[in-house]
Amino acid sequence: MSTFEPLVFSGVQPTGNLHLGNYLGAVRRWVALQENNNCIYCVVDQHAITQAVSVWGGPAELQRNTREVTAAFLAAGIDARKHIVFNQSRVRQHAELAWVFNCVARMGWLNRMTQFKDKAGKDRENASVGLFAYPNLMAADILVYRATHVPVGEDQKQHLELTRDIAQKFNTDFSARIAELGLGIETQSGDETIRSFFPLTEPVIGGPAARVMSLRDGTKKMSKSDPSDLSRINLTDDEDTISKKIRKAKTDSEPLPSDIEGLNDRPEADNLVGIYAALTDTDKAGVIRDFGGQQFSVFKPALADLAVAKLAPIASEMRRLSADTAYIDSVLKDGGERAAILAEKTMRNVRDIVGFLQD
Repeated sequence: MSTFEPLVFSGVQPTGNLHLGNYLGAVRRWVALQENNNCIYCVVDQHAITQAVSVWGGPAELQRNTREVTAAFLAAGIDARKHIVFNQSRVRQHAELAWVFNCVARMGWLNRMTQFKDKAGKDRENASVGLFAYPNLMAADILVYRATHVPVGEDQKQHLELTRDIAQKFNTDFSARIAELGLGIETQSGDETIRSFFPLTEPVIGGPAARVMSLRDGTKKMSKSDPSDLSRINLTDDEDTISKKIRKAKTDSEPLPSDIEGLNDRPEADNLVGIYAALTDTDKAGVIRDFGGQQFSVFKPALADLAVAKLAPIASEMRRLSADTAYIDSVLKDGGERAAILAEKTMRNVRDIVGFLQD
């Protein structure tokens, strides 16, 4: 059987204050993926407005955050000439395909999404329809380019499974029509061979610190919403701030263990070891071999020096790029134009498959 052309897609919400967790869990991996893959990287600004304006900050902050995230992409090493970098709202086909997927996905599927439950809290009746249905838009973001791979964190695996479910149902429901139009490829669905237009996108999960935790509480994910700025290293932090936050990171009174199993039930130690491992492209076992049995008074300065060496140049470049809004806007405009060509090619086929009349 034929296969879909490999393509990597990923997106980040422009929520401001990108931090070490965003860098290690997403952006740095994107830089590595672009070496051997065709990549599309998106600032998903339509996802940013699913909650109350008081949460996402309003128009001026959304524009500022969109540019800041783009600057972070470029400062980290993403090549916007070789690949595509754009903001989601420039390409209307995302929303158009999301409506089709609203009619393919099932309420029961969305009701199982844990992130909606977490974000809506107890007052779900007051949550926006967009917050409930945004996994369908996420599926459209990916499948409007028929992307085959998406780098995701553990907290997004459920949404990618939904994307696969939507693709599978669309392919199954319209298999005969897809074949009639001479589109797609033959795939197996259980014991049945069907004609599939959309790929079943695969996750790309990896890295020793794919989930970076708070520097103040190793049981909680590093987050911009934490009231303590000491809980995170922002990508815009200068050298002194990075070093200070590492030195002040919460730890226990015991030295680092002599084997990796000793990190169990020591979330803060495990988090710092994981950060060191990720920044050195090694694993936790390797860090323990080098620092096992040593006090945090030895390990923290080494981690601080490493974090400064890795992050300070990115922060400096990010601040420089953020100040040049005309350049950032030109990158997003160019990327949006290139993305729209690909997205419209998909949507013309989808309209024909579904039965919409078009010129």
